[in-house]
Amino acid sequence: MCGIFGYVNYLVEKDRRYILNTLVNGLSRLEYRGYDSAGIAVDGDKKNEVFAFKEVGKVAKLKELIDESKPDLDKVFDSHAGIAHTRWATHGQPSRLNCHPHRSDPNWEFSVVHNGIITNYKELKHLLETKGFKFETETDTECIAKLAKYLYDEHPNIEFTVLAKAVIKELQGAFGLLLKSVHYPHEVIAARKGSPLVIGVKTEKKMKVDFVDVEFSEEGALPAEQASHNVALKKSTGNLLAPPDKSLLHRSQSRAFLSDDGVPIPTEFFLSSDPSAIVEHTKKVLYLEDDDIAHIHDGQLNIHRLSKDDGTSAVRAIQTLELQLQEIMKGNFDHFMQKEIFEQPESVVNTMRGRLDSVNKKVTLGGLRQYISTIRRCRRIIFIACGTSYHSCMAVRGTFEELTEIPISVELASDFLDRQAPVFRDDTCVFVSQSGETADSLMALRYCLERGALTVGIVNVVGSSISLLTHCGVHINAGPEIGVASTKAYTSQFVAMIMFALSLSEDRASKQKRREDIMEGLGKVSEQFKEILQLNDTIKDMCAKFFKDQKSLLLLGRGNQYSTALEGALKIKEISYLHCEAVMSGELKHGVLALVDENLPIIMILTRDGLFAKSLNAYQQVIARGGRPIVICNPNDDEFSDDKTEQIVVPKTVDALQGLLNVIPLQLIAYWLAVAEGLNVDFPRNLAKSVTVE
Repeated sequence: MCGIFGYVNYLVEKDRRYILNTLVNGLSRLEYRGYDSAGIAVDGDKKNEVFAFKEVGKVAKLKELIDESKPDLDKVFDSHAGIAHTRWATHGQPSRLNCHPHRSDPNWEFSVVHNGIITNYKELKHLLETKGFKFETETDTECIAKLAKYLYDEHPNIEFTVLAKAVIKELQGAFGLLLKSVHYPHEVIAARKGSPLVIGVKTEKKMKVDFVDVEFSEEGALPAEQASHNVALKKSTGNLLAPPDKSLLHRSQSRAFLSDDGVPIPTEFFLSSDPSAIVEHTKKVLYLEDDDIAHIHDGQLNIHRLSKDDGTSAVRAIQTLELQLQEIMKGNFDHFMQKEIFEQPESVVNTMRGRLDSVNKKVTLGGLRQYISTIRRCRRIIFIACGTSYHSCMAVRGTFEELTEIPISVELASDFLDRQAPVFRDDTCVFVSQSGETADSLMALRYCLERGALTVGIVNVVGSSISLLTHCGVHINAGPEIGVASTKAYTSQFVAMIMFALSLSEDRASKQKRREDIMEGLGKVSEQFKEILQLNDTIKDMCAKFFKDQKSLLLLGRGNQYSTALEGALKIKEISYLHCEAVMSGELKHGVLALVDENLPIIMILTRDGLFAKSLNAYQQVIARGGRPIVICNPNDDEFSDDKTEQIVVPKTVDALQGLLNVIPLQLIAYWLAVAEGLNVDFPRNLAKSVTVE
């Protein structure tokens, strides 16, 4: 949800046209996350002046508003800081007033953009109102800007980082934020707690080192005369508002950004909640960790922590981003979702590359190597996820149970937390998430860490919160997924977890033949995907023929295919808005059969596996009630040889992997149903790509 983008240039001359275009284009790269309004704050024509542009709707409407305002686009800045945001409403309806950036006062002394939720904003708001501040929005974010002004007014000589620490120490909840101020021109504070932030760096000269030092705070008590005056901070520990000791400031300078003679070099910084917005500018990026406070000033980047020593690394690496710009462009496809469906033959290969040795029948997952023997000895494995990721866990549960003979449970993260489910030190908890930032999964992860369990992350985004907080894990390497409805991430998660199960069972001689069959099947999956994708036009026609003007749809599957039905039903619901229910075939006669008649569209997954005979019983019951199901089946199946049964024929593979193939036609059905209704496939209503709030 929401998107943050910021741009800071130091000794690099740029006109306002370039600055505004950079910010607007950055927001455009974040549109896929879902949002209802967008805004920008940049420096004005006069000293201490801020130009802010905020608009409800798409980024294109914001661009129109900027053009209509006719700012001086030719004004050149050798140093400048601008911040921008796409908002998904949580507190207050979408409106220009509630849109970010938010300001401390009508003069925009402090401006802030923020992802996440401040849970104690009501208390902060009440306190600030008693100090004479008047709030103009319904948002939780506004209290951040006003708190910054309140503290600055009390201590006008305070350093920006000291002020930022004092503000952030009072915030409860999850947030990623950028803060700028007319009192600290050309400077930006970036802070992260539970919401991702990445900083891209572009320098004219090669950086001296590829890391940034972390500076830890010296803690103490508030001076007595200040403690009584600052009611808001009465519970704080630390002399955050004391006059700074100049000798301690920036004691570990940003060596990466200094020339040989110690002078900062011309530099541009790009800040974003997603690296896909940065890749067109630079591939040198630094991922902030939770509780990091980054200060960009005078061409330097300093990272601070609130505590003196909290066990985190003393450096943050500047990494090379592998993301390619063309990967996030639609190319010849009409929608990102369509592109991502057709990328799956490549994305599953990328998931297996360097990990699956089909010739020697061996799986190597480097991210798990140190912990694999510990996981084998665990009492149980708990998979914890939400939405599509939950379905991928359901899809591999049977294979894990069969290969590892370890008790397996699959949990929805929100329900797991609601129940306060028991977790023990000898449990292994596996967290599966495309973004690695899913709020419920992150809270469940912290819950499990507190109880001493071993944690494993299965994520797509390098540097995401789950990948940083778990003990070990696997990056699925599916590439950027822009469409809100997850497709290639589902199949890559499926493959990654199957390889996980294969690794765990490597020491079981009795499972060797089964393991080899599954590995052989994995080697064929990519070509089988290509074969299924050739049904694209056939499925498009089928949707027009059988599903036009329908109000409801039933999906039936059994065993491993129940999870396939769940995932297919979710895809159809989220982008075509057609009510679709997934039903386990064995439960059909326990009530659902009452729905079946000649008018209800039904899709039945009837590929051959050990439960085929039982699944066929459900098919015959549907036929006997006048139902006309569309059947997903294997080639040349005699059970469906008559012309009356509408078929979607998919290749046959080992039963543990059949769900991988069966889900592709359901993704295509969802896509074409949405296209036929003229809906926005990539941005379904009410939904966002990364669910970063509860």
